[in-house]
Amino acid sequence: MLEAVPGAELGHLNRNCNFSMKKGRGRTGRIRRRKLYRSSESRGVNESYKPEFIELKKWLKDRKFENTNLIPATFPGTGRGLMSKTSLQEGQVIISLPESCLLTTDTVIRSYLGAYIAKWQPPPSPLLALCTFLVAEKHAGDCSPWKPYLEVLPKAYTCPVCLEPEVVNLLPQPLKAKATEQRIRVQEFFTSSRDFFSSLQPLFSEAVESIFSYSALLWAWCTVNTRAVYRKSWRRPCFSAEPDTCALAPYLDLLNHSPDVQVQAAFNEETRCYEVRTASGCRRHQEVFVCYGPHDNQRLLLEYGFVSTRNPHACVCVSQGSSQPGPYHYSDVTYFPHCGSGYLGFNKNGKPCNGYYLFSPG
Repeated sequence: MLEAVPGAELGHLNRNCNFSMKKGRGRTGRIRRRKLYRSSESRGVNESYKPEFIELKKWLKDRKFENTNLIPATFPGTGRGLMSKTSLQEGQVIISLPESCLLTTDTVIRSYLGAYIAKWQPPPSPLLALCTFLVAEKHAGDCSPWKPYLEVLPKAYTCPVCLEPEVVNLLPQPLKAKATEQRIRVQEFFTSSRDFFSSLQPLFSEAVESIFSYSALLWAWCTVNTRAVYRKSWRRPCFSAEPDTCALAPYLDLLNHSPDVQVQAAFNEETRCYEVRTASGCRRHQEVFVCYGPHDNQRLLLEYGFVSTRNPHACVCVSQGSSQPGPYHYSDVTYFPHCGSGYLGFNKNGKPCNGYYLFSPG
């Protein structure tokens, strides 16, 4: 309670009264705390001091790559990624990875596997060549020149093809169907490759069956499928006619996906580097993202093993003959037979996307 001050008029406050307020308890303090909280939500924890990243940095430096913009870090919500050391400007090249750092079919052909690939009939696919190289190099352990890169790759993946059947059964029917198709495709890939693996026996003291197991090939397949960047190569006669467009890009593949960013990413034929250029700025100590494409969460989970919150490309799949509760009904949209699996996606605006009509929940 305020006490009356002699000489002060009733109803007026003595201007000489001193009110003490604990530091940081006022409006300015609240604003400062909110800004700090929002910043801490997106700020990563530096991981560049970890032995595996120190070795990777040395390995990359030997291959003429040094990056002063980005460092590995762990972020809430996205896990491991790359953090900006300085503020990044719109149009800035954030990473430029020399060709010598890329793992491509050229790498495989120049290796001890090249002679075996060249004489194998029918010609193996570029994907099989990459997967075989990954499994063989991982088996080589400390003797592999690619060990620093292999050490930072995920030990396991979360794509539906890697999940237990009882977990896959819990997925929505459209995604479950596609996950089952994917699993069958990988199993057939393994079965059709076993004779080729057997031809590599002279390279190993152990039985190739124990090296090129289904689990080992699945890990390599997921590594290529989830982490490779696009780089078109000229067709070699020693490979099948399948497109040779995959390249593994050490360090660059630490960049996580966000549907809200735009980047330009391509191999620069003049500099002989794979470059990523941002189309928007990024503050210091924030996570730097790339966009894998305008994918809905079903495709993100199927191909990459994660979903994106607040995904503007989210959609709901509806089977033929069923209707979505609410004002948007199956009878209100057009079915596109080429969508596959007998399912249809749609949105309330009736705008096609990726061959579907998409429905954005909410």
